[in-house]
Amino acid sequence: MALESLGICEAVDLLASGSVSALELVNDCLNRIDEHDETIQAWAWIDHEYARSQAKKLDAVRASGKPVGRLHGIPIAIKDIIDTALIPTEYGSTIFEGRKTKNNAALVDRLLQEGAIMMGKSVTTSLATFVPGKTTNPHNADHTPGGSSSGSAAAVASYMTPGAIGTQTNGSVIRPAAFCGTVGYKPSYGLIPRTGVLQQSPFLDQVGVFARTVEDAALLAEVMMGADGIDKHCCPQVAPQSLQKISQSEPPLPPKFAFIKTAAWERADGDTQEGLAEVVEFLGDQVTELTLSRSFSAVWDDIKLINEAEIAFCYGAMYRNAKEKLHPVNVAQIESGMKVEAYRYIEAMDKRSHLNSILDEIFDEFDAIICPSATGEAPHGIEATGDPVFCSPWTFCGVPALTLPLLQGSKGLPIGVQLIGAAMDDGRLLRTARWLQNALKDETE
Repeated sequence: MALESLGICEAVDLLASGSVSALELVNDCLNRIDEHDETIQAWAWIDHEYARSQAKKLDAVRASGKPVGRLHGIPIAIKDIIDTALIPTEYGSTIFEGRKTKNNAALVDRLLQEGAIMMGKSVTTSLATFVPGKTTNPHNADHTPGGSSSGSAAAVASYMTPGAIGTQTNGSVIRPAAFCGTVGYKPSYGLIPRTGVLQQSPFLDQVGVFARTVEDAALLAEVMMGADGIDKHCCPQVAPQSLQKISQSEPPLPPKFAFIKTAAWERADGDTQEGLAEVVEFLGDQVTELTLSRSFSAVWDDIKLINEAEIAFCYGAMYRNAKEKLHPVNVAQIESGMKVEAYRYIEAMDKRSHLNSILDEIFDEFDAIICPSATGEAPHGIEATGDPVFCSPWTFCGVPALTLPLLQGSKGLPIGVQLIGAAMDDGRLLRTARWLQNALKDETE
């Protein structure tokens, strides 16, 4: 059995039955890393014995008959902007080379409490912005894996680990997941605490996951959810413990989809436009094409303005103390943010509630919005990470988004299909996504 190809839920069941040990699973993943990471370079930090020692301890706990968590023995990659105690967290920047903290990020503690194995730290773009890291696309090393969660997406897509954690401030989960051909899920804003995660834009920063199936993504995200008492933007509600179960159930009625091209449609390449048209044709009467309200017309400018203003605030100390070590792209972002006028910043942020009220009306009738995940296949070259334009409206609004690896372009690279759900109705989105994936699978078999 090729253990490294197992999804999270498959592995959980095999580990629980005793058919597989955590050490066996970790060893197969490490072998995969040894075989392929010289080219893919998904890891910022990896230590084989560190991973094995965790697996051995977890196998001993299971053998003792003590209670185990929902991810007991599952290897997970952690994006290198997320604090991990005593293990380097360097933010993809030479400024923070060798940086270590005494505490884990809140989400890492929750993963470990559920028995996850911290496989290592996955590569991020510099300071989680547009400056590429060293990672290449697992399907073709001459193409970008996307960013900023490049290593996380590549690690899952290349079977180095069954799941990974990333973050999204614009399109940094959905885009790399689409480029690398994995499921990518960004939950509703405020469901996962960001305590211990590099702060780039408090209004926009959101945690997300990479996995092989919708059910895997649901489980991985669910164990991290719930307020921690520190992240003031995290919703004070109990984590939806039924999220994974909802994702495995069938919708009570055939789901209805709103196909929304957005104003960015002309930036999608022919393969993406044709692929989405085929999905829409397959859905037939279950899909209706809608046009976004004109109120969304400025959302692309607004997300850029807010992001740069908050980068200027969050990265200001780096600019003042180590400007010469910053990449010119980072310097330009910070300096642009410094020029943002206060009234424009407040005005832009104030639009979220209005835009969400428009989306709420759509979700009163439809289960999900369907649109491209990215402009097309992963672009050639690793000097840039691709365009997040099809992610911007949904990240700005903080609604849940998920990409499914349903299409393939003319170059043989994956093309994702993005589904958007109503704010705080993540279970409905996940259930709808699973229905769509299964329906299309049945159609092609």
